Amino acid sequence: QVQLVESGGGLAQAGGSLRLSCVASSSFSMDDTMAWYRQAPGNQRELVASITFPNRTNYPEFARGRFVISRDNSKNTMYLQLNRLRPEDTAVYYCYLLRDFFNYWGQGTQVTVSS
Repeated sequence: QVQLVESGGGLAQAGGSLRLSCVASSSFSMDDTMAWYRQAPGNQRELVASITFPNRTNYPEFARGRFVISRDNSKNTMYLQLNRLRPEDTAVYYCYLLRDFFNYWGQGTQVTVSS
């Protein structure tokens, strides 16, 4: 069992930045797939960014060029840098880990972007 704890959400103005963190209760493995998802009210949960070993990243169109996913293996921590935020980025952001065919989710952190 792996626990994931997010932090760093909050209120930002349009055009601003936030950095989200996700701390895992165990060390990262080279076989892990880690990602950030988000869910806005009334919408389905959607992928924001993913990262696999060694540091291969993937972004959907809306995130490419604005958001950056990274991880620090020494701290068991994954990050999501949110830049040039837009009001439509308002959502709960979730940390995700796929390990040994098990899915793990954090509790989520709220990001609110004002216009």
